[in-house]
This record gives sequence, structure tokens and C-alpha cells, in this order.
Amino acid sequence: MRIRSDSPEATETLAGRLAQLLQPGDFISLHGELGAGKTRFARGVARGLGIDPSIPITSPTYTFLNIYEGRIPLYHFDLYRLSGDDDVIALGFSEYFHGNGICLVEWSERIDSELPQSRLEICFTYVDDESRDIDLISTSPRHDRLLELLSSGDNYG
Repeated sequence: MRIRSDSPEATETLAGRLAQLLQPGDFISLHGELGAGKTRFARGVARGLGIDPSIPITSPTYTFLNIYEGRIPLYHFDLYRLSGDDDVIALGFSEYFHGNGICLVEWSERIDSELPQSRLEICFTYVDDESRDIDLISTSPRHDRLLELLSSGDNYG
């Protein structure tokens, strides 16, 4: 499923709608160049999960993981600085990947065997300064259904 987002606010709106459909244990891989909208998307998911809007949602580039409490815990990872599965295991991230929260993982392509089979892949592609193409790709029947529900929604322009 491809959605054209014409503004950062539209990206947040899309993410907020997605968050309302998420369940404990959902894993979302975020892909895209630096500045493509991954953290903005994470902010929208956080708002959709009811995380206090006064809490800044930032990319955990140097801490690897930010945890936010909402109706479901949100575990926001940035794996850019990791070298692979061994780092994920050593840091204990696998427990989160298969836990009771929502995992949003930037740079998940840095891992292989620790990546859950059931996940939603979201790829951000620059169109222009404000617009992005956002591809949502399911790897499981659960996420197929989630995308069906999401696609029955409004225009995100």
C-alpha cells in the first residue's frame, strides 16, 4: 500500500490512525534516508497511543531505545549504530521485540535473525521538501488486516 503524504503533519496524522489499530506485540520497521520522516512518524504513533503531548518524541540515535508509556507501551529503537544481531542480543532488545508493547524500529535492516517474521515494513521516500511516498508492506495476515483497515480511512494529503 502506498500513501502520498504532502506534509509532515499529514505523516503524523497517518501514523496516529495506524496507532489506533496497533496491538501489543506489533513490530514496525521504519526505513528511509536521514530526514525522510521516520521520527515524525514515530511522533504520530506516540500521539495515537495517547502518550502525553508534552513529552518530546526524539530519535534514540545515541541511546538506541526510548520508552514511552501510553495505552500500550511504545519502544522506539534506532539501530543505526549497531553492527548486527549480536548487538541486539547483548543489549537485551529481543525481549522488547517479542514483548507486550509496540516496537518502532529505525534501521532494522542492521539485523537479520532477530527481526520478527511478523512485522509491518514502512518505507519513506522523498518526493520533494514536504512530500513523501510512504509504502506500507505487510509480512503477516495480522498486518494484512491492519492495512485493510487503514486503507478504508480518509485522504492523508
